[in-house]
Order: sequence, then C-alpha cells, then structure tokens
Amino acid sequence: MHFDDVLTANEEFAAGYDGSAFAGGAARGLALVTCMDARIDPLLALGLAAGDAYVLRNAGAQITADMLTTLVLAVRLLGVKRVMIMAHTNCRMTTATDDEVHAAILADSGADTRSLDFGTIADQRARLAGDVQRLRSSPYLPKDLPVLGSLYDLATGRVSVLVEE
Repeated sequence: MHFDDVLTANEEFAAGYDGSAFAGGAARGLALVTCMDARIDPLLALGLAAGDAYVLRNAGAQITADMLTTLVLAVRLLGVKRVMIMAHTNCRMTTATDDEVHAAILADSGADTRSLDFGTIADQRARLAGDVQRLRSSPYLPKDLPVLGSLYDLATGRVSVLVEE
C-alpha cells in the first residue's frame, strides 16, 4: 500500500500516546502562517512544542481568503492573541508566474488548470507586507491584534523580521 509507512509509524506513536497532555487551543496564543514546504519544521524553528500554536500552511505562506477565514475563527473562537506570518527563502512560489505553472502542469499531465489561481509571488517582500496589512485592516479581526511578517532562511535556520509588529 502507498501509505503503509505512515500508518505503521502512527501505530508506534499511538502505543505511547497520552492525549490528555493537551488542553486544546494554542497554549502560547499564537497562530503561525507558513509555507507548506516540507523543509520547514515550524515548531522546531521557533522553539515551540505541540499544542503551543496553530500552524497554518499553504503554498507561499499567503493570506488567502481561506486563510483569513481560518484566522478569524482562531482569533475569535479559539484564543489566538497574535499572528506570525513566516515566508521562507527559495520558495517555489516566487520562481514562476501562474502562466508558467499552468504551462508546466499542462506539459506534464495534459491537465488544463487555467481555472485555478496558484497565487505565484512576483515580489515576496511586497506580498508579505500586503498580507500583514490585510490582517491589520480586516474588519473581522481586532484592530490591536499583533501581526508580524517574517522570513525563514532555509540555509541558516534564522528568522528575520521584515514587517514589524
């Protein structure tokens, strides 16, 4: 089967699991928006443990409509008190246009994906600043919600603040 490795690993994990250790929610009041890139271990990179933060991931660490909805729920109903957006260096979303992605997928599979908006990023710093502003100006979020825009360097593991709180 295609998933035997992860299902077997889960059986081993579950054998020693104690779910009562988690109260639910984000113990440190943090929602972290980051990229889906598998090279990023956001909890480890920020000194967090399971249960400390809501980790929300998508391609490019972008505040899309769906991400905004999720953050509104997290802040208004789940106790989130601050939001950190953490983009990263060498993000694939910054290396091509949507047209190039559509063409690559068409060439690879024959699938016409023009009805999808991949949200490629021409200027990562500008996109990050715009996403921070989108959260700060949202009528659905508290006006005083701390929002930080940062960049994780895949080569060094360091996080740089690009948009101050």
